Amino acid sequence: MKHRINYLLPLLLATNPASATEPDPPVSDEVVRLRAEVSQLRAEIHALRALSRLPEPTRMQAGDNNATRITPLPTTQLFTPLRADPKEPRFFISALQVDSTPRDTTLGAVGFGEHFGIVRRETGNGEGWQLGIAGAVFAQFDLETASSDLINADYVIGLPLTWRHGDWSGRLRLYHQSSHLGDEFLLSTQPQRVNLSFEAIEAIVAYDFGNLRLYGGGETLFDRDPADLGKHLLHAGLDWRGREVAFRLGDLGGARWVAGLDIQRWQQNDWANQISAKVGLEFAPHGASGRAGRSWNTMLEFYDGPSPYGQFYPLDLRYWGIALQLGL
Repeated sequence: MKHRINYLLPLLLATNPASATEPDPPVSDEVVRLRAEVSQLRAEIHALRALSRLPEPTRMQAGDNNATRITPLPTTQLFTPLRADPKEPRFFISALQVDSTPRDTTLGAVGFGEHFGIVRRETGNGEGWQLGIAGAVFAQFDLETASSDLINADYVIGLPLTWRHGDWSGRLRLYHQSSHLGDEFLLSTQPQRVNLSFEAIEAIVAYDFGNLRLYGGGETLFDRDPADLGKHLLHAGLDWRGREVAFRLGDLGGARWVAGLDIQRWQQNDWANQISAKVGLEFAPHGASGRAGRSWNTMLEFYDGPSPYGQFYPLDLRYWGIALQLGL
């Protein structure tokens, strides 16, 4: 650009009437073209000078990823809920074929729950922390009885503190769980009832490998009833979400293949594996990133190990079935 200015400077002076001492000679086409370039160069110089006078924050605002902001009541989650965990708060309904020690039956299982953000502090690149509240009710009904008896209901309420830094994310959660047998089940079978109730602190860390996420952590239970309830639990698993849209449903969004594997080992059951696996389709709006936005899923699911249903925790069971899940 310096060479260009040196080349055009004489012409710039020639176009200045104050510097002219003699009448201009006839103007050739080449001179006209060069004068046009000089005018364009002047405009570019004025634009650069105007930009240089802008305040620094104005010029850097678009690329500043270190600026922090506070968001009340955020609608998404920094830590994506665990896809295959049977106790993850979510809305769902499922039909399950169960093989268990007392008897084999068909269960209708429902869940009413959600993660609700209270406040989030994050930077421009989506890193930060979030405090929220999460609650759920998990209920199981015996569909092979005359009145589809309620068998068990688990109530969970907690305060999750979640964070994200690059591909790392995590959740620290203090929560309470209590479990209760259904009245019809109590009248028909007269089981030995257990007043199951406890508080727990959960810590989970996850890392995203593209569309695959690995996670691991554990829980410590306290204020337990019964008092001899196992105190520690180990927790690990993976979640996968397809990169490509399998098919589209018009303006409703696209469908992607998803899957999850969740493994827990509880001291109460001599560290026996509790294996939960799910695979299916996730339907989400166009452009959704997969970080816990609104979606709905149709899933095939499988479980094997000590029962995840509170009042039946001493029993082993296996089930498989189909579920409809909602992410609100």
